[in-house]
Formats: sequence, C-alpha cells, structure tokens
Amino acid sequence: MNRKTLVLPAVVGLLAPVLAACGASGDGGDGKGAIVVGTTDQFVASKDNPAPLDPAIGYEAGVWNVLRQTVQTLTHVPRGGGEPVPEAAESCAFTDTQNESYRCKLRSGLKFADGKAVTADDVKYSIDRVVRIEAANGPVALLDGIDTIETQGDREVIFHLRTPDATFPYKLATPAAGIVQRSKYAANSPRAGFQVDGSGPYTMKPVVEHNQVVKVLFTRNPLYKGDLKVLNEKVELDLFPDAKAMGKALDDRKIDMMTRTMTPEQSQQLLENPKNGIKLTEMPGLSISYLGFDTSDPAVSKAVRQAMAQVIDRGEIASKVYGTTAEPLYSLIPSSITAHTNSFYNKYGEPSIKKAEATLRAAGIDTPVKLTLHYTTDHYGEATATEFENLKKQLNDTGLFDITVKGTPWAKYRPAQVRGDYAVYGMGWFPDFPDPDNYTAPFLDKNNFLNSPYESAVAQKTLIPQSRRETDRSAAAKTFQQLQDIVANDVPVLPIWQGKQYVASREELTGVEWAVNSSADLQLWELGKRTV
Repeated sequence: MNRKTLVLPAVVGLLAPVLAACGASGDGGDGKGAIVVGTTDQFVASKDNPAPLDPAIGYEAGVWNVLRQTVQTLTHVPRGGGEPVPEAAESCAFTDTQNESYRCKLRSGLKFADGKAVTADDVKYSIDRVVRIEAANGPVALLDGIDTIETQGDREVIFHLRTPDATFPYKLATPAAGIVQRSKYAANSPRAGFQVDGSGPYTMKPVVEHNQVVKVLFTRNPLYKGDLKVLNEKVELDLFPDAKAMGKALDDRKIDMMTRTMTPEQSQQLLENPKNGIKLTEMPGLSISYLGFDTSDPAVSKAVRQAMAQVIDRGEIASKVYGTTAEPLYSLIPSSITAHTNSFYNKYGEPSIKKAEATLRAAGIDTPVKLTLHYTTDHYGEATATEFENLKKQLNDTGLFDITVKGTPWAKYRPAQVRGDYAVYGMGWFPDFPDPDNYTAPFLDKNNFLNSPYESAVAQKTLIPQSRRETDRSAAAKTFQQLQDIVANDVPVLPIWQGKQYVASREELTGVEWAVNSSADLQLWELGKRTV
C-alpha cells in the first residue's frame, strides 16, 4: 500500500499485545529462583557520565528500565495504558480548571526499602534535586514547568505549575520524578556508581566488572506499598554484548526472556520458523528513529537538510533493513498516536533527486555535499550499522552528496552528540509517555533532549504551551499538526521509521505480554513462571 494512502487507527494507550505461540512445551522449570531476563543495554560509568543510574542523570530507555523497578513515583500508567493513576500516592488530581495546580496525597505508611518513612518532603527534595542538578543530557525538561512545590504535613504535596499542563500527571509517572532519600542522594550532585535505592517494588544489587554492569539482581521489596502487584520474588537482568549472545542464552535456557534489542532477523526467524519451547510476543511499539542535526553548523544548512529529506527513501530503509519490524515515518509523531500527520510526505512527496538538486542550487550550495553520518554501535541494535550503510548509499547514489558513516559506542557517542561534535547523527526515541507532546516538546522546547541549537519561537512560546492546555488531548490535534509542519519545513530532525516490539521467551514464563509496554518500559513485576 502506498504510504500516503495508509490509514491507521490513532490511539493512545490500551495497546493490546499479540502472542505468537512457537512450538510445544519445553522442559520447564519449577518456578523457583530468579527469573532471568536478557538485554543488550549497556550501563558504563565513565568520566563523561560517572552516575548513569541516577534519576537526575539517566534519560534513556535502558536506564529507566532499572529505575522503574526500584524508585517509586507518585503516579504510574496502568497495565494496558490509559491515564496515569496513583502509585506512591493514594490520590492525585488537578485542583483548578486551568491545569496549573496538582495535588497528591501519599499512601499511609509508605517506607523506603531501608525502613525509613517516605514523606511529602522527600518528594519535594527529589524533584527539586533533578531541577537543581540540571544535567545536560538528563530529564530535567520534563520537570521545568514546575514553578514551586508546596508540602502540607507529611503526606500532601502540591505542585504549582508555571503554565497549564494537562500532561503533568504523565511526567510524574516517569523516573525523572522518582522519590529518593536525601541520605543517599546528595542535593547538588549525582550519585556516582550503579547502586539505586528507593521505595519501589524491588531492591537491586548490580554486579559490576571494569566499571560496567554485567547483571542486576532485583529482589522483591517486602516494605513496598503501592499500586503494583508483584508476581515474583526475584528477577535477574543479564546484560549481553549483542543480540546473538542473548539469543544463544535463550536457546541454552540460561535466560527466560530476551527483550531489547532483538535483531530484525531474530524476530523474522521466530515468526517463520518457531522454535520448540519458545514463544514470540509482538507488541505495539511507539519508538521512532531519526537523524538529528546541529543546525548551527553551516555544513547542514536548512537547504541541505531539506534536500536530504527530499531524497531519503524511508520505505526502502524500513523494508530492506528491518523487514516486518518497522514502517516508514513521515513525522516525529508516530501513526499510532493521536494527532499524527504525514507532514514530511505532504511537503516532499516521493523521493526526488530533481527537486533536491533544485533546492541546493537555489541556496547556492555546491555539490556533492560532504557529510559524515554518525551513529551509535551498541545502543539501538545491530541493524543500526546496516541502516546507515543504506542511508549512505541512497544519498551518494543521487550524486548530490558525498557521505561517509562512522559508528561510536554509546558511552562516548551520547556525550559527543550533546557537546555538538556531530553535524548529523542518528538517534532513537522511546517515549516517556504516550502523548503527542512527548514527541514534540523534547525536540523543540528549551532544554531539549538533543541540546540542539535549533529554536522556533512559534513552537516554544505559542504552540507547545497551547497544546498543554487541552485536557482532551484530541482537541490539541490542530496545534500538533502545526508543530509537525514546522519540523517538516525546518528539518531540525528527520524522521526515518517507527518500530514494532518483539519479545522472545520460554513458554513457561507468564505475564510476558504485560512485562513490556508500548513505550518499551520493562515491568518485571508482571512476570511469573508456571510448571510445564
């Protein structure tokens, strides 16, 4: 089907997983001991980032998947999606009609894992700390709409916002708003190392070799008091260097489940040739992949960025590199989120060398344009390298570009990207919460995720604040369409594809369909084992 005529349902939340049974029952376990989950995420302590698991610092899916198990938040998005509900809180609500004042009351008897009481002052301290540290590549932008935080007694906290924000309950559900102890997390500096402590459903113990985590043992927190139902006693998260090693561990029964990031080939093989004792679970995905630009670099002027948008064939990248696990994306907002519009397709149409050449000629730019496309070798999966080789070929085949590609490990890549070392770079985005705001504001607002020099006064001062006033998110669709059109015209980022999620697991593992949600959040408390 031609992409411009594709019509997909626009939904937020309530995204149901689909299970594909793969073979008959395996040997099975007796359900005792730790459930072992594999991942290719890497947690490395470095000079650039000595505190990768601090809630004030970590702002990526893998880090948040550790924090969500251990650090409690006032609200959480319930199983299956939908609007946030109380978690550490017993109640939360806006207290005005303008969505500018938000009040939460903590559950009675809430305690940290070491037995110390959790109070409203701890909530205030934790969030003030994130804002005060203001890490360059951290999650502070999620909380910078807070004007003041007021506490009343030990259990009530009131957030006074600078401007109306109907998405604020979602932001309080992220690890950026996780509740920490002042005795373990300094007010003005990050907590170095890998230990995480909180009041969440698990305690954690990292196993570290050469300043890098190799596994994390999560043990059920007996003092946990919240909205989550914990269905197991222990979960071990094993970190693998690549998807091949993770897949072999699943085949060898060394792990019970493998999550991010399976390769497209692994998913396709399990779909076409099911393995005995293994099941593949397909889940709706809200992740996107895109090229980012240092818009202050003359090498990637607006005309160059528009010319790249004009010739890149997203459909070819999705089908050749990712097969059934991805589809082309023509906006920052994926097609499964309310307010999506194909802004890039509407502006540029099908790939056209002739139109791109005219754009460059009108701007007086000599061709071929020499650029290096940077990508990370170990963060989004092994297919990233293949994707960038395909992008290189597409652009070079036009005769308008002279492209080279360069891969760098994430521990060095992300700090370099934030510093502005790269003119063009590849990134992915796993949403903090399933709302169109979280696909626009993190890229266009001040303190943006990319530390980009790009600014749109209309986006920052008018459209983003305007969109947040709408409690009915569908009522903000026209505003989000304008934001998407601005991105398509100025091209501060260039969307490439949106992905699906696949999880492979042993048949005796239960709760897999709920253990990873559409935002790629791990919810390990959902897992259990049955005897087969």
